[in-house]
Amino acid sequence: MLELLRNKKIMIVVAHPDDELLGLGGTLNKLSQDYSSNIKVVILGEGITSRDITRDVAAREDDLIRHKENVEEARQIIGYDSFSLYDFPDNRFDTIPLLDIIKVVEAEKQNFEPFAIFTHHGGDLNIDHQITFDAVITACRPLNYERVSAIITFETPSGTEWRASTDPEHFIPNFHVEINENNLNAKIEAMEAYQFEKRIYPHPRSPKALRIHSQYRGLTVGVSYAEAFNIVRLQSNI
Repeated sequence: MLELLRNKKIMIVVAHPDDELLGLGGTLNKLSQDYSSNIKVVILGEGITSRDITRDVAAREDDLIRHKENVEEARQIIGYDSFSLYDFPDNRFDTIPLLDIIKVVEAEKQNFEPFAIFTHHGGDLNIDHQITFDAVITACRPLNYERVSAIITFETPSGTEWRASTDPEHFIPNFHVEINENNLNAKIEAMEAYQFEKRIYPHPRSPKALRIHSQYRGLTVGVSYAEAFNIVRLQSNI
C-alpha cells in the first residue's frame, strides 16, 4: 500500500494542530523522506479556545498566534511540504453547519488534487474529529469524476482510545506502516514543539507514551515500531 503513495500528492485533513503528528507523524516523515510524496496538511480548527468556559478569540490572541507558529515548527521537523490553517471553533465544530466545513475540504481538494486523503477515525471521542471525518467522506463522494483514489483513517491518542469500551465504533486497523527510530524521534520532537499540547507521562501525548504506542502497534505486525490505519476506500483501478 505504501508504495502506491510514492511520488503522489497526499492531503491530511485534521481537526486541530497536533492531530497530524499524533495520528501519523512517523508516517509523514517516512513519506516525505523516503517516498518523495508531496504532502499538504489541512488543519480545520484553531485548537485553543475550548480551554475556556466561553469562546473568546480576542483573549486568546497571543496563544493562537503562538499555536500557528508551532504548526510551522512541527512541519519543519517532520519535513512535509505545506499546510493550510483555518479557525473553526475548537471542540465546537457541531455549532457550525457541516456544509461550511465540507466546502473548505472540497476547495482544498480541488486546489491540491490529492491522490489520497488521510483523516480522523469517525468513531473518535472528540466531536471535531467525528465531524472532520464526515466532512471528508462527504467531500469525496464516489462520483465518476472523483479523483481521490484512497481515503485512510488514523487513530489519535487521547481521542480514539478514550471511546467507551461498549461503543460499537472502535478503531480497527487493517493497515500498518512500519516506521524506524528516526521517524519516531521526528514525531516526538515535532509533538514537543506544540507548547499547548505536549504532556508528561502517562498522558497519551507524552513522548514516552507515543513511543510505547508505536511499539505496541509494531508488535501487532512483527516490527519494532508502526502506526496503524484503516483503509476506508481504495479504488480498484489504481
